[in-house]
Amino acid sequence: MKSQVQDKKSATRKIIHVDMDCFYAAVEMRDCPALRGIPLAIGGAQTRRGVICTCNYEARAFGVRSAMPTAQALKCCPSLTVLSGDMQKYKRVSSQIRTIFQRYTNIIEPLSLDEAYLDVTDCGLFQGSATRIAEHIRATIKEELSLTASAGIASVKFIAKVASDLNKPDGQCVIRPDEVDAFVKGLLLEKIPGVGKVTLLKLHEMGLYKGEDVQSFDKHILLSRFGKFGHSLWLRCHGIDERKIETERVRKSVGVEVTLVEDIHSQTQCNEVLASLLEEMKKRLIRVCPDLQIARQGVKLKFSDFQQTTVEHKQPFYDEHLFSILLEEAFTRQKGRGIRLVGLTVGLNTAFQTEAEQLSFQW
Repeated sequence: MKSQVQDKKSATRKIIHVDMDCFYAAVEMRDCPALRGIPLAIGGAQTRRGVICTCNYEARAFGVRSAMPTAQALKCCPSLTVLSGDMQKYKRVSSQIRTIFQRYTNIIEPLSLDEAYLDVTDCGLFQGSATRIAEHIRATIKEELSLTASAGIASVKFIAKVASDLNKPDGQCVIRPDEVDAFVKGLLLEKIPGVGKVTLLKLHEMGLYKGEDVQSFDKHILLSRFGKFGHSLWLRCHGIDERKIETERVRKSVGVEVTLVEDIHSQTQCNEVLASLLEEMKKRLIRVCPDLQIARQGVKLKFSDFQQTTVEHKQPFYDEHLFSILLEEAFTRQKGRGIRLVGLTVGLNTAFQTEAEQLSFQW
């Protein structure tokens, strides 16, 4: 009975996932017509071993992708124009987008500057049609901001997100409640949010490629192999996602990292980089957690082959010395590789955060 009630409740939800099209690059092309029609990317400089943050569709035609090292992107597309970007400008435009969203609903969960979930279940505009609401939102963004957005519409949260990517750019896709089962059966597992490359490889080794494969697989094996994620994956592949739209978020961690201009190879060099990061880490941490009451600390290293490792330790109070101990353990995994990135993380104890300390997502 409870499952039937949940299914009925889920089927009545109307969720829109709005995703701006190549947002940072689109803003730059809008503001500088000379950048239109040429391969363009926003990211770090090649000389500083930067990575691509986003790129326009002209660049994607050459194989340029987000998170690709800038040097590699320039090999794929020698004519690529790379801009460092203007985060303050992107935040201002993102705030304008948020203002448009608020004309339709106040139940908004931003995921980043360029995408958000909107719950329009109780929106009375356009006779309550989520499809027409999404169309109007996209048209308004285009008219007022000269930018395009894509949208996914569904009664299930994660399906709305997946659907928003199906008709990009400047399109939308609707998955109606009676279409959910067929949709998840044919859904490639790599399309499900949270399924990364390593997890996907393990799933393929188990003979799992689509949602229908997981539906017929032993749930207990998934749980024993992947724990909480296995349970989440099983739910998603059955079209179940009861998560609410979260209008406020509690900050869960603080981090600082640096990508090095040249690889380093010794633990002494790593310790020198760590020392240079500690002041900034302390400064950031005090801003969000003045009493330094935390949950864990961690050190991250990324190697020359782009593989990375993280060592974490539960810790009730911030201890700078602990980073050195964690770094020593992380360094044992080097295996002769150069180190291109060093990062520090602190997990916050959200149970001790007061309402005032809970940080809403900044648009």
